[in-house]
Amino acid sequence: MNRLHAVPTRRTFMQVMAGATALVATPCGAARPDGGAPMVAHAPVFFDADEWRFLNAACARLIPRDALGPDAVTLGVPRFIDLQMDTPYGRGQSWYMHAPFAEGPANLGYQLPYAPRDIYRVGIAGANAWCHNHEGSAFAALLPARQDEVLAMMERGEMTFGNLPAAQFFEQLLSNTMEGAFADPIHGGNAGLRAWTMIGFPGARADFMDWVDQYGMKYPLGTVSISGESA
Repeated sequence: MNRLHAVPTRRTFMQVMAGATALVATPCGAARPDGGAPMVAHAPVFFDADEWRFLNAACARLIPRDALGPDAVTLGVPRFIDLQMDTPYGRGQSWYMHAPFAEGPANLGYQLPYAPRDIYRVGIAGANAWCHNHEGSAFAALLPARQDEVLAMMERGEMTFGNLPAAQFFEQLLSNTMEGAFADPIHGGNAGLRAWTMIGFPGARADFMDWVDQYGMKYPLGTVSISGESA
């Protein structure tokens, strides 16, 4: 799969998918700083206040709102990522995490000492520090266009956060953002099944094989979650 540009258009995104500070709760219906649709209600369980602000701002730029559908924040992607950090995946429990940690060729796979939750903790701190040093404010306070530029710089590997390459942090963030947008809503993202509805995915229906070969025909049944939620 080709990697996305830091701020993909909705069309590009759909093509690829087809191929200790006080916590900041996001109250239901809270106004968005960018004037977008209200945020999904969630009090973060892993991210602190500054991390949560970064995550919401970055996700909103990776999947921006447009005429085809909502942005990542409206879809609940930050909530999805936050909940994932308190799982065996977030703690890297299924990863080989023993030394030595040495840079090597790509075919050797991941070679850093950070589980996903550590990647976020180190990466967000590094990104905010870079923004303070170069822009005079945290990432979340930048104008959207400048946020896009900073994300693109991360993707290109033009900064490093200690021994964590910015490109590795960006890859983690982008992957989890895509997962949160299109996972079943029981995992915290894809709020209201709106991402599935946008691409015409039927969801967790027990059987829709009768329609697999009916090209050009619109699937007549609505999208449904494992939980039974439908759209």
